[in-house]
Amino acid sequence: MEFVPAQLAALVAIADHGTFEAAARHLHVTASAVSQRIRALESEIGQVVVRRTTPCRPTPAGEELIRLARQTRLLQDEVRDALAHGHVGIVDLPVAVSADSLATWFRAGLIEVAGWSDVALRLHVEDQAFSADLLRSGHVLGAVTSEPTPVQGCSVEPLGHLRYVPAAASGFAERWRHGRGVDWAAMPMVVFNEKDHLQHDALAARGVGTPPVVHRVPTSADFLEAVCLGLGWGMIPHPQLGPAVEAGRLVPLGTRLHVDVQLYWQRWRLDSPVLGRLTDVVRRAARAGLR
Repeated sequence: MEFVPAQLAALVAIADHGTFEAAARHLHVTASAVSQRIRALESEIGQVVVRRTTPCRPTPAGEELIRLARQTRLLQDEVRDALAHGHVGIVDLPVAVSADSLATWFRAGLIEVAGWSDVALRLHVEDQAFSADLLRSGHVLGAVTSEPTPVQGCSVEPLGHLRYVPAAASGFAERWRHGRGVDWAAMPMVVFNEKDHLQHDALAARGVGTPPVVHRVPTSADFLEAVCLGLGWGMIPHPQLGPAVEAGRLVPLGTRLHVDVQLYWQRWRLDSPVLGRLTDVVRRAARAGLR
């Protein structure tokens, strides 16, 4: 079985952009041409590769082909650059990272990548508990994840742990003071999104269920700001907590309360110089910014 590069490129474009029409615009062809390429690919392998939903989703067979397509493209781009006699091409590098990591320790890596002229970094922001799914689906080449078991075809290494501390604005904490602590069962809470279980896990460890009021603020900077403004309490990454405490904007809720999230770097096992460079950058950033 041989795969036609144009057919694989159409499949990747659909996965990235969600529809046949958007994929066609990205590839500078007609939607009919994209549809013909996908039908030909499905006829070749005898399986459906795309679920025609809104947005379109790859089937398990399609995910395997997307992984193949991205791996092939990465290696082809690097070989093309090596043969280009000094011409520098651009290598597309999709990576998954959580919003909290991106707002804290991972930024040191961005500073290094900013000096690379041959790489276009494409970040997928996803909770660390779910970022490995993007590796499985072929959407990314590497991921910062809390999953210690390597995805098939990937290597994994520990990076360190990111500490989260429950905190609130001082006035908010005083308003919900209960004895020597706070009223965890009634105190309003802020979560990042529906995948964010850190606050719930912290409450469960204290034998407390979900409070009546739960606010959702789905960006890291705005989550921090919402807690600082007294919207509710939340689990704050330690690198963000220190400056907020020093500025008098937050107080920790308890001196020993914290949750440590172990992070790992998973990447495809490819002999790729660019992916190797990125791995070195992630290691250095983690050593500097994680516990």
